Amino acid sequence: MAIKDKILTNPVTGQSIRFLRTANDTRGELLEMETVYHAGSTEPAPHYHPCQKEDFKVLEGELTVKLNGQLRVLKQGDILHIPANMVHSMWNAGSLAARVNWQVRPAMDTEFLLETTFGLASDGLVNKHGIPPILQAAPILLKYSKVFRLAKPPHFIQQIVFNILRPVAWLGGKRPGYEKYIDK
Repeated sequence: MAIKDKILTNPVTGQSIRFLRTANDTRGELLEMETVYHAGSTEPAPHYHPCQKEDFKVLEGELTVKLNGQLRVLKQGDILHIPANMVHSMWNAGSLAARVNWQVRPAMDTEFLLETTFGLASDGLVNKHGIPPILQAAPILLKYSKVFRLAKPPHFIQQIVFNILRPVAWLGGKRPGYEKYIDK
């Protein structure tokens, strides 16, 4: 369960997150975190949030951001607002770690998605880019489709494919979340 000062670490991507204010703290209005991107990290899959907006403030280092295909480099003190449905990805292409204040509004169940994906990475259940295999990703992406969607392929195609894969994933023991990651 996300609580103030809980830290998640992804050993594959090197990213860490410290919860500052959780959904429970803000009656669901805000999830605020401080995240650290390690130097020279790679670009994650472009994605968007259909029902949430995000705000980022670079506290240290530099953050490379791709918004609707356009690259920007944010430096210390820079602020970025990403409205709902804007395709984006962000990473640290610099040579020093980047520390960023990250706010998500409304919080919804983003913290559970983060706990699940970072937990899978900690257990070695993702590839070298931090992505779980398709049979694990399918139930996660279905459950959290209101807070996170991949930019490609189109969402309706993802829904069809993931719904076809869901029973196979379920039979293989793959779930959209695991108590062991959320209860830590």
